[in-house]
Amino acid sequence: MVSTNGLPLLLREGLEVALVPPRLKGPRSFVVDSCAEGKGGALVSFEGIRTIGDASQIVGKTVLVRKSDLPADFELHDSRSVVGREVEDVRLGSIGTVVDVIHGPAQDVWVVNGSRGETLIPVVEAIVRSWEAGMPIVVDLPRGLVEEGVKACD
Repeated sequence: MVSTNGLPLLLREGLEVALVPPRLKGPRSFVVDSCAEGKGGALVSFEGIRTIGDASQIVGKTVLVRKSDLPADFELHDSRSVVGREVEDVRLGSIGTVVDVIHGPAQDVWVVNGSRGETLIPVVEAIVRSWEAGMPIVVDLPRGLVEEGVKACD
C-alpha cells in the first residue's frame, strides 16, 4: 500500500477504514489488523481478510479514514491547505507565501517566496508554532535560515 499526494501513511493498528469503490456485497469497512513499512510501501493486513481470494477483492481500492482519526497536525502536510498561506516568523515578521510543499522522507519542507527571496522551511514541531485557519502560519526560524538584513515590505 502506498500513500497518495506525498501525504504520510496514517494507517495504524485498530483503525477503522472504508475501501472505495465499495463492494456490492460484503463489508464496506475494515479494521487495520497490522501495518508495517516495506520497501515499496506499507504492508497492511485487515481483520477479515485472510486468504488470497479475500485480498484480491480489495486490490486497487483507495483507503479512506474519518477526518476525526487524522492527526492534529495533518493540515500541515496537506499541500492543498498550506499552499497560498502567509508565513510569519516570530522574530522577523513576514517571510512570504507558501508556494509549494516538498514531501521528503523525514519531513516536509515548505517553499516560501517573499521579500527575502525563496525560503525553505522544514515542517517540524521545533519550527512551526501555530497554524490557525484564516491567520498566517507562525514559525520560529533558526538564525541563519533567512537573510536577516533584508527588511520585509509593509
